[in-house]
Amino acid sequence: MRTDLGSNPFIFPMPVLMIATYGDNDEVDVMNMAWGGICGEKMIALNIAESHKTSENIKKRNAFTVSIADAAHVAEADYFGMISGKKIKDKFAKSGMHAEKSKFVDAPVVEEFPLALECKVLELQHYGSEFRVLGEIINVTADERILDNERKVDPAKLDALVFDTFNDGYYKVGDRIANAFDAGRDIIDRAGAHSGE
Repeated sequence: MRTDLGSNPFIFPMPVLMIATYGDNDEVDVMNMAWGGICGEKMIALNIAESHKTSENIKKRNAFTVSIADAAHVAEADYFGMISGKKIKDKFAKSGMHAEKSKFVDAPVVEEFPLALECKVLELQHYGSEFRVLGEIINVTADERILDNERKVDPAKLDALVFDTFNDGYYKVGDRIANAFDAGRDIIDRAGAHSGE
């Protein structure tokens, strides 16, 4: 038996993304957002309210970084979603976190978050009352501590947060349960199908 839950943005997991930008006088601003994700080979989309300070900064600088929030910094990540940079001066400084300027784009990289995508704006889209930023991923920077022996990001070490849209909670991910493009091989073999169709 199934139950209808109405029209809601219910999907799990949702990433917990930290969008970092520079404001006036190179003041660092960071916001927590869940409504974004990879939308192409080297592209990311952010669905964001145009009224946010982050949106203003993106329009002025044409650049931003996207960090993956980790379990060790859940309090700071939540804080960035609760406080507006328009209302609180030195919002970032009050978090106790640190940032350095990206080598690739005009935006800050938050040092404590272990993985960051450095992006430049490709397009600003308006549809109805919604605002979307399409960004090109210029570089990905990772803290050495989350890399494996082959210099690839190890999700278990990343300890990434995900957002629960059903109950407003945070969870962490990292347990590998199967290999992609392999777990379904038995079904392909049983069905006599060919992969890639």
